[in-house]
Amino acid sequence: MAHPRYMEDDNAPAQILVGVDGSDSSIEALRAAARIATAMDARIKAVMTWEYPAKFYTTPGLSPETDARNMLSDAVARAFGTDLPAGMDSAALYGPPARVLIEQSATADLLVLGSRGHGGFTGLLLGSVSTAVSQHAQCPVLITHHAERSKITGRAHGSKATI
Repeated sequence: MAHPRYMEDDNAPAQILVGVDGSDSSIEALRAAARIATAMDARIKAVMTWEYPAKFYTTPGLSPETDARNMLSDAVARAFGTDLPAGMDSAALYGPPARVLIEQSATADLLVLGSRGHGGFTGLLLGSVSTAVSQHAQCPVLITHHAERSKITGRAHGSKATI
């Protein structure tokens, strides 16, 4: 079956979707997507998800959606400063991260994620979102590994990509 994006318009520029949560790993995913976008003449869409906390009470001035938009803007600024890649778009979307990214992958040519986001267990190769998305995405997935020292082996790891 043809990818849904190609059924719409063969001449549309390629789109690279990037899952962002503000972690160092997702900042590296943004930078990797920019390098690939340059080579592919593609657009980048950075996505951060948000949900209402389990115990959400209406508080004037408190908005999980606004917080997500601000965190996404901060992450993009950390990745690129003021020199944003041409054609870059960003969105804060409601819902669980894995589900939203899998749904968004239907119109993407590539989905780029960091290997580990915020939370979870130190030392795991992939986070729960990366694992779920890599298994169910509707486009190819690139998982980047942030350059950092492994807490398990003590060895330095450079920026790598796993497909």
